[in-house]
Amino acid sequence: MKTLRNKVQLIGNVGEHPKSHRFENGNLVVRFSLATNDYYLKDGEKIQQTQWHNLVAWGKQAELAEKYISKGKEIAIEGKLTSRTYENESGEKHYITEILVHEILLLGTSGNQQDN
Repeated sequence: MKTLRNKVQLIGNVGEHPKSHRFENGNLVVRFSLATNDYYLKDGEKIQQTQWHNLVAWGKQAELAEKYISKGKEIAIEGKLTSRTYENESGEKHYITEILVHEILLLGTSGNQQDN
């Protein structure tokens, strides 16, 4: 049960093309968003509710994301929640919650498939 303390598993669609950055030491980080949908009935009508999640991948997972993931692609991820804060130029404090990706599984096809 120790591995369940901070574990996130999601299946959804990538919301934007991943943004990658390679540091001087060669480390690669890739950031992208993932949309997950929930559905419920309200007055007999099916309502879709979308949640957006910020994802961060490093190392091999970052290389996989950079090479194979694009906007609209359906993926499954496993990772953990992380939080951080920073101050912008005007001194305002910002809080960010992200999912640090440990595993990526490519599913289905994207809605805007461009391969021939």
